[in-house]
This record gives sequence, structure tokens and C-alpha cells, in this order.
Amino acid sequence: MAEEISNPLLSLIRSHGLIDDLQYEEVVSELERSSTPAIQVLQDFGIMKIDDILHVMASAVGAEVVSLRDREFEPAVVASLSSNVARMYRCVPVAKKDGVLYVALAEPLDPARADEIAYSAKCDVQICVADPSEIDKAVERLYGQSEAESFNEILKELGSDKEIAREVSEAGEGANDQQVTELANEVPIVKFVNVILQQAVQDRASDIHFEPFETEFRIRYRVDGALYEMAPPPKHLALPVISRLKVMAGLNISERRMPQDGRITVFIGGRQIDLRMSTLPTAFGESVVLRVLDRSSVNLEIEALGLPKSVYEFVGEVILRPNGIFVVTGPTGCGKTTTLYSCLRRVNTIDSKLLTAEDPVEFDIEGIMQVAINDAAGMTFAKALKSFLRQDPDIIMVGEMRDLTTAQISIQASLTGHLVLSTLHTNDSAGAVTRLVDMGVEPFLISSTLMAVLAQRLVRTVCKNCRTPFEPTENQLAMLNLSPHDLGDKVFHYGRGCQVCHDSGYKGRKGIFELLVVTDQIRTLINERAPTVVVRQKAIELGMTSLREDGLRGIFDGATTIEEVVKYT
Repeated sequence: MAEEISNPLLSLIRSHGLIDDLQYEEVVSELERSSTPAIQVLQDFGIMKIDDILHVMASAVGAEVVSLRDREFEPAVVASLSSNVARMYRCVPVAKKDGVLYVALAEPLDPARADEIAYSAKCDVQICVADPSEIDKAVERLYGQSEAESFNEILKELGSDKEIAREVSEAGEGANDQQVTELANEVPIVKFVNVILQQAVQDRASDIHFEPFETEFRIRYRVDGALYEMAPPPKHLALPVISRLKVMAGLNISERRMPQDGRITVFIGGRQIDLRMSTLPTAFGESVVLRVLDRSSVNLEIEALGLPKSVYEFVGEVILRPNGIFVVTGPTGCGKTTTLYSCLRRVNTIDSKLLTAEDPVEFDIEGIMQVAINDAAGMTFAKALKSFLRQDPDIIMVGEMRDLTTAQISIQASLTGHLVLSTLHTNDSAGAVTRLVDMGVEPFLISSTLMAVLAQRLVRTVCKNCRTPFEPTENQLAMLNLSPHDLGDKVFHYGRGCQVCHDSGYKGRKGIFELLVVTDQIRTLINERAPTVVVRQKAIELGMTSLREDGLRGIFDGATTIEEVVKYT
């Protein structure tokens, strides 16, 4: 039943008897596995043609079907909706008669959307049904580049909205579920949340933080690893805004004492964005963090990682080996998963069976069996890995080696002829070896299966628009253990700050890497349980480039700054 509720189109078609049980199960399975819209899946599977789907939806909502192909749009009608609203709701105004605006909507089965569009257009709205792909093309054609409605304008409007403030104060702490849901679905709140999400995606934010405090309600974005605060909304908006997010993620809005996790899917700028949501009860309300998973902004090609030539060649060779363990290590948010996905994309061929165990699955990759870890339901990494070994895989990716059991099964998989890719949370490549020993793995097992450890960090890159050369001071050079004599004709750069980079001087990030190859000498040290510092020193003697040295490469190339490299290495 849950599938029907989350897919009203599928539920509608089933109620009309237009899909049999087997087809229904296939479509539901595809919707759970991929992010393709139901309307597209029904066409791809040959179950229904687009015209038939549109007519079923139109009859359900009492609307007419319109064709947007080669249609002439009146400029006055187009101006009835802002670019922001057209993109947010995937809709296009087709006509205006007797004060009623006729709007073609990509998701006409959502009854709340018409009210929200009417609020924005400040007139009555009548929904029409059209091919979603035609709607997306029409939005691009009619509205050009997105001009997101000013966050500050909506904030000002909400701040002066006495009705919302009164409803929040009346609901108070003891608000029941119905009151909170009604508040969360108020059109100004819906609009406010949508603009926040749109602004975040536009600014390439990786995370959005909603933080209630005693006297204020903060909203912050993480862009290129640094947090930026938006103009703080009124404190009384914390409850309705956070409740709105919980409604969107299908979480229990009455549960405010326990952490919850969920997922939100939104369409912004004609593309699908997944948001991973986490709530945390605090002294002054629930804190929420949304992780933005935007497939279109992530290049999963191994060439796009920016690996140094020698590292790139070695990694390309390691992932073609028949067995062994390859570990990527570094702190949270340093791009470990992206690196592993890129490796998987390279070896994802028709003659290889690939299985992944992830917590959670961040991106769907065609041709790879991806399993989501769910500890609450008893689906742990250990249980998934044991099942994997009976699924005849060639390559296994383990989201994270968290404990002895996971590490032991990974080693067992490697010894029985599988290539295993995994991540670990350690500060450097040599630390991964001693971390496995600390977990309780026997050193001889590590030395016989571990092929290499890649440590990585993400440093912010200097904004190309305002990049300026400068002469570093002796103090700055001392931070890098360099002297003026080491420089030669090398030029250092920094970002002055401009409109393009929001005056930060940085735009985008690049990786810096450290590859520890497990050679015979390193194996001997592992078997002798040598400390991290000894393993590291031996690896450097054997030619390993440290994170700091690779950071210097970025500085001398003019890609990053001294401060960034010192901060992350």
C-alpha cells in the first residue's frame, strides 16, 4: 500500500484495471531501484502510451489534455507566473480567461500544487494536463535562465505574516498532529521551504542545516566544505518549517524526541534532486540536516577525480585485478564514496557481477546491484556481505569497514577470489593499516590481501574570476616547511573575492591524494605490527607522495591556497 500512496499515478492506473499484478510489481520494483518517474517507467516497459496516461490523469482530476508542441504563448499569460514558480512546480501557463489562469502541470495528481500556484499567481488556477517532457521544454524556452525569487523578499513577507505567527503561538509546544500538519502545509511555508531548497541547489550546496536555538532559528548552507549563514528567519518559523520538511520526507511529525532519517525527492531546474534528511532532537526543537545528492553535478568518471598521473595509472591497474582489497580513507565528506563509484563505473562491464553494500545508497548506477544497509531492520554490513558471497560476485564494494566482523568477511571475500573496494575513517593511508590491526584483524591476513590504500582530502580551489598572484610571507612558507630558496620562479595565488564566488575567493573543490602501495617491505612491517609512523616513513622512502606534498602541487599549479593545504594536511 505504501507504494500506491507514494505513486498516485500508479495507484490510479491500477484502480482503472490498466495494469496487471505482475506489471505492477515490476514497475514498483523499478521505482524503488531507480529515480525514474513513474510516467516514464510505464512507457519504457511498454505498459501504456503517453497519450493514454495523460487522458487517465485528466479524467481523474477533471481537466483537459493540452499539447504544448508548437504552441504559441501570449507574453502576458507567461508573465502571470514567475520563472521561479514555473521551475519549482514544473508548470506552464497556457491561457487566461475570465480571471482564471489555465496551467499545464507535470504532476496534476498532487491537489496541493494548484493552491500553491494560485497563491503565487494571486488569481484562480485551473489545472491542465500535458506531457511532462513538453512542459520542461516549454519552461526552458519561455523563462530562460532561472531567476530565483529573492530569499530575503519571501523572508520579509513571512516576517510580516501575522496569521502564521498567531497560528504558531496558538499551537504552542503541545500542538497536536493535525495542527502541525496544517501549519506545515500553509502556502507561505511551502513556498519558503521550496525557495531554500532551490537556492541551495543553485549555490551548489552539499548540505543544508536548519538549527533552532533559544532566541533564533538559523539556516546554513555548506558550499565547498565551508558553512555560510542565510538571513535568519523569525524564531516562530522553526516548527512549521521543520514540520514541512518532515512531511516531505514522510517522517512521523509527532515524534520529536527521537532522531529520524528520511529522503526527499524534488524537481529543481528540470532535474531530479535527492535530499537525504536527518533530524536530531535538541533543547530548543529539532535540528535538521539535508544532504543534497545531485547526480547531474557529480562526474563519476575516474578521469574527473584529478588524480596525479602515477596514482591514476596505479588505481586503474589495481581495480582490474581478480582479487585483493583496495581501501580509500579520509574524514567524512572528503569524496571517498565518489572515488569508489568512479572505480566501479570503470569496471562495470557486461562480464562482471558487481555488488555494493552502502549506508545509504547515494547514487543509483545502472548495472550494479546496490544494497542499502538498515541496522534497525537487521540488515547489517556483516549480514549483507555473508549473502554477497553466495551471489557469485566478481567485485564487492563495502560502504565502510566499521568493525572486526565486516573486516573479516571482506578479507574472506578477497581470499576466495573477489576484488573488494571499501572505505575507512583514518587520517592518512598508513593509519588504515594500524586501524585494521586495532580492530583485531590478524596482521598476516592484512598483508596477504591489502593491495593499496588511497588517502584523500578535498581542498577548495581558487576562484578563476578573481584569482590574483601574490608574494607569500616567510611565516606562510614556514607553515609549509618551505624557505624562499625552495620557490624558484613559482607563483602563489589567492582569490580576492567577487560576485561569482560570493566574496569567498574560492569556487569548487579538488582532491589531494596519498597512495600507499603494499609492497614486500610494507608487508614485513605489517606482520611485525609496526606503528603507523614507521609504516608511513617506509612508504615515503619507497616513493609515496604525502598529502602535504600533493597539496603543494595544487598550490604551485595555482589551483588552491596555502591556508587550504595547511588546514587539511
